[in-house]
Parts: sequence; structure tokens; C-alpha cells
Amino acid sequence: MADTARGGPLHLLDRWLYRQGRPNRVARLMNGASSALFATGFVLPGRYMTLEVRGRRTGRRIALPVVVADHEGGRYLVSMLGENASWVRNVRASGGSAVLRHGRRDTVHLEEVEPSGRAPILRRYLAVAPGARAHIPVDRRAPEAEFAAIADRYSVFRITVTPPEVTTVDP
Repeated sequence: MADTARGGPLHLLDRWLYRQGRPNRVARLMNGASSALFATGFVLPGRYMTLEVRGRRTGRRIALPVVVADHEGGRYLVSMLGENASWVRNVRASGGSAVLRHGRRDTVHLEEVEPSGRAPILRRYLAVAPGARAHIPVDRRAPEAEFAAIADRYSVFRITVTPPEVTTVDP
């Protein structure tokens, strides 16, 4: 698909920031600032959040900005960089445990959606996440069949809020 069909020069910049599927130094700085801002909850709309997940090798908390897509009553995270994005591997290694922040901290469980169920969610994601359009090779207005053709290349996770643990004290 031609660059003009996928957003033109601005999307060239987006692709430069994430060459080879990883953020470059500029993108990492921008992501850090966005993560801090999104976590405060002052950014509207509320679909802009910060995802916190433990690093699979270091065990350190890693925070990154995400856009939450809503579809048929569910909320979803999509990896615009595909199956091998670092945060995807970290979520898988943590068994789906993560935290979403937007003014408050919600402990969540991320359950991976099978490729056969991803197409409508990917379409919705491109509708609400303009920055991702440079990375997913389908126009946001394309028929669902085009999204189904690429669905196995982009991880999608359903978000479930984990209720806080209640501790009881035995008398």
C-alpha cells in the first residue's frame, strides 16, 4: 500500500520511530513522557493509558503508553508492532498479569484473543489509535476480511480487571 494511502509523510515518521519493530531512542523518550502523562488520568479520552508489566528477564516494572480499543462491551490491547513486541512477550511471560493506569491503578489480567476473533478488534483499534495506522498494513475503513488476513500477525489481549484481594483476619 502506498504511503499516501496510509497517511503520507507523518506515517513515514511513525515508521521511522519504530524501525525493525522496536522503538528507537527518540520513540523511547516520547513513550516515557506519554506513559507518565497517560498515567495521571488528565489525558482525554480515557482510552489513552499506561500499561505496566514486569520485564521477563529483569523483573523490573516496564511502563508504556497504550490505546485501549473497545468492542462489543469488551476492552482490548493491540500490539501495533506485532507478535514479537517486547511488551507482548512480557505479558505472556507474566501469565497475563499487568496494571493499567489512567488516574488510578487497575490490576488486570490480559487474555490473548485467538487470531480468528481479532479482525473486528483490529478494525476498531485503527479507528481509535491513529498512531498505529502506520504499522498495520490495512486501511481502517477496509472490509473485515482484510483484517482477518493479517490478524495472526498482531497480538490482541482482552482486558479483565482483577478484583482487589481481600485479606481476612482470623480472630
